[in-house]
Amino acid sequence: MRRARSVATSKLRGQKRSGASSSPVAAASAPRDSRARCSASKAGGGSPAASRQPSAKKRPKPKPSPPRAQAEGPEEPPAELTLLPPPPPPQTPATPTSSVSTLELGAQRERWEAFQKRQRLSFEGAAKLLLDTFEYQGLVKHTGGCHCGAVRFEVWASADLHIFDCNCSICKKKQNKHFIVPASRFKLLKGAESITTYTFNTHKAQHTFCKKCGVQSFYTPRSNPGGFGIAPHCLDEGTVRSVVTEEFNGSDWEKAMKEHKTIKNMSKE
Repeated sequence: MRRARSVATSKLRGQKRSGASSSPVAAASAPRDSRARCSASKAGGGSPAASRQPSAKKRPKPKPSPPRAQAEGPEEPPAELTLLPPPPPPQTPATPTSSVSTLELGAQRERWEAFQKRQRLSFEGAAKLLLDTFEYQGLVKHTGGCHCGAVRFEVWASADLHIFDCNCSICKKKQNKHFIVPASRFKLLKGAESITTYTFNTHKAQHTFCKKCGVQSFYTPRSNPGGFGIAPHCLDEGTVRSVVTEEFNGSDWEKAMKEHKTIKNMSKE
C-alpha cells in the first residue's frame, strides 16, 4: 500500500515538473513572437489592421462647386413664362401747346395756351412773336429783295430811316444809298445761291448783288464790317414812315470816318 501511494505521489510530482517545464517554454516563445512582430512591422509597415487606420492629418474637404445657374447668370424663365415688353403709351395728337410742358409757366399756363390757340401759333411761333415784340422795341420788321425776286430778306430797323448818301467812286456810280443795321437784325430769307460779290481796293467792303437781275439790295460796308447796309429803295412798301438823308464824303473816306461820331456804332447792338 505504501508502494502504491509512492507511485501516485511520484506521478503527481512528474506532472508538476512537466507543467512547470512547459510554462517557461511558452513564456520564452511569447517574447520571440512579439519581437518578430515588431521587426516585421518595422520592415514591412506593420500589420494589415494598422495599415487600415487613417493618417493623423486629415485632408481638407473640397468646397462644393457653385451651381451652374449661378455661374452663368440668373436662370431664364421657361418659354411659356417669357415676359413681353410693356406696350408703348398711346400717342396723343400733336398740338400747338405740346412743348409748353417743358416750361414752368405757373399761373400763366392757361393764358399761354389760350393765346396760342387764338393766334393759331406753334410754341416756336408764339415765342418768336414774343421776341419780335419785346426784343426790338421801337423797331419794325421791314422786308425787301432784288428786282427778280430771287433774293429776299427781312430786317429790324426803325420806321424812321437814317440814310447815308456816299459819294465814293462805286457808290456814286450805282447810287448806293443805304442805312446800317447790326448783323443780328438782318436775316436772308432766300437767294444765297443767287448772290455774287464784288470787291476792290481794300476788299473790306463786300458789294453783294443778285447775279440774275444785278440789283444790290444789301451789302457789307467798309465802315461797318459787322453789319449790313440796306438799300431803302429795295424795301417793300408799308413799313417806312420817314427818311432822313445824310451825305457822306466817301471820296475822302479816312478823313470822313475820323470826323463822323456815330457811324461806327450803327452796326453794334
